Amino acid sequence: MALPKKKPTKPANRPRRGRREPLHKINQFIAAPMVRVVGDNVQAQVLSIQDALILAKELELDLVEISPNIDPPVCKIVDYNKFLYEQKKKMKEQKATAINNDIKEIRFGPNTDEHDVDFKLKHATKFLGEGAKVRAYVFFKGRTIVFKERGEELLMRFANKLIEDGVAKLESPPKQEGKKMIILLVPGKKK
Repeated sequence: MALPKKKPTKPANRPRRGRREPLHKINQFIAAPMVRVVGDNVQAQVLSIQDALILAKELELDLVEISPNIDPPVCKIVDYNKFLYEQKKKMKEQKATAINNDIKEIRFGPNTDEHDVDFKLKHATKFLGEGAKVRAYVFFKGRTIVFKERGEELLMRFANKLIEDGVAKLESPPKQEGKKMIILLVPGKKK
């Protein structure tokens, strides 16, 4: 005796294929009874949704809800595809001009040798070249806290070498924070 065939079931977590919902409510999908209408060739005014749809149809454009949380909601009369294109373009520009907020740290001891400072200079130059800020600090461990002047001198020598090469600018001078003496360097002008 053969068993009856079962229908294959779809996994519950698989996304459904097909049309995605639009990012904005447009035309007849706007639910508010009254809307504030704005647009390029339209005087800003509060209209009923029917009057706003008629106005958009006369101009052969779409009515797009751009601020749904305001009373009354703001709707713009615009070509929806062009509106989406311009929004994507603005987002891309914002992403391109976003400031890189990476901060890399370089640690020294108050008795760090000159060779080690040169080695860490190479790392700092690389980080600054990538657009990151560099926080250089001298960590005073135990009784080495009595060598504050030596730590400040080390940090200033480190910063001056980077500034002379045009790689960095000093954002904050050496300052003591607990057991650390810290300076902050930002990328200099690119040649």
